[in-house]
Amino acid sequence: MITTAKYWITAVFTFCTFHVIGQKNFHEKSIVVDTHNDVLSSATLKGLNIEDDLSGKTHSDIARFHKGGVDIQIFSIFCDERFGKGTAFKMALREIDSLDAIVARNPSKLIAVNNSRELREAVRAKKLGVMKGVEGGHMIEDNLQYLDSLFNRGARYLTLTWNNSTSWASSAWDETNLDAGKPTTITQKGLTDFGRQVVRRMNELGMMVDLSHVGIRTFYDALETTTRPVIVSHSCVHALCPVPRNLTDEQIKAIARNGGVIHLNFYSGFLDSNYNRNKDAFQQRHKKQLDSLKALNLPSYQVDEEISKLFPVEAEELRPSMNVLMEHLDHIVKLVGVDHVGLGSDFDGIDSAPQDLDGVEDMPLITSALLVRGYSKKDIRKILGGNFIRLFRKAGPAS
Repeated sequence: MITTAKYWITAVFTFCTFHVIGQKNFHEKSIVVDTHNDVLSSATLKGLNIEDDLSGKTHSDIARFHKGGVDIQIFSIFCDERFGKGTAFKMALREIDSLDAIVARNPSKLIAVNNSRELREAVRAKKLGVMKGVEGGHMIEDNLQYLDSLFNRGARYLTLTWNNSTSWASSAWDETNLDAGKPTTITQKGLTDFGRQVVRRMNELGMMVDLSHVGIRTFYDALETTTRPVIVSHSCVHALCPVPRNLTDEQIKAIARNGGVIHLNFYSGFLDSNYNRNKDAFQQRHKKQLDSLKALNLPSYQVDEEISKLFPVEAEELRPSMNVLMEHLDHIVKLVGVDHVGLGSDFDGIDSAPQDLDGVEDMPLITSALLVRGYSKKDIRKILGGNFIRLFRKAGPAS
């Protein structure tokens, strides 16, 4: 009986080992694309360098991209509403210069990707394909020549707005405040005539139109204007977590009709409908420290990050399970099919992600979760990167 028990224990252990190895190999052989990571701007602000081991400081660095099996990473070129005319475009160029310099210093690990041909080359070479996405139309400073300049420097999508509206496009944040009668910088919603010029010029260039962050009116105006499929680089499902940044079912259907792809954000506050209420209670328990941070005139996202660092155990307890992320993915697949969903983590732009997703090194857990939920390997390859590659081929520049 002892011998039999040992046999079965060994057999089960061997099966589980081979199963885990099989999942790992499948992830490594798949093309993994993440359409939104903020480590460039956050590292620049903190004086950090992604060439170093930044474990415990950031969600991302070069070594951990490799460990996570990420093949193509779109780095966000970002600055917030404190930057405007005369400063926003310069900041975008500064970040692009920084990223280009990092790529140039690491030719054995990184390769710049500007079109579909270069994307294929990066995958074949087993190097991290480095792409750029500009997060916020305020960085073109109402100037189409600046848009062209950013494209020429490698920007392959422009998020029409960040939380702050531009003079030509309204954000989800501002449209929501306008509807609620709260203070806002806008008096009307949607794209202006110049905003439509921006979208048309992006189509001509082969620069993807990114509809994360934009208001509903801007969203539909952009879809009416574009002649190419659009990207949603880092958003989730409003039906499961009703925050302004998430997409309603009608918006999801509209993206599918357009041929676009929605890339899921890993931020707990966009995934878990209970998260914001629980976070508010957590912050109220530490109101003294919170008020001290606010007194520094930091942006709200930095305040959230710093208060979480002060009380890491409590912040950890706020994180939802990874099943919540999978539920958002399931919702989109059931609604419009598997061809319209991908991954846009928002790592290093968020202060809380689901449990176990502590950084880019944990991306293989997404593949494991999809296998457990019964997705076919063909469909998983689409979710991990295939859908983006199809989108980029249709909406991006000619190779």
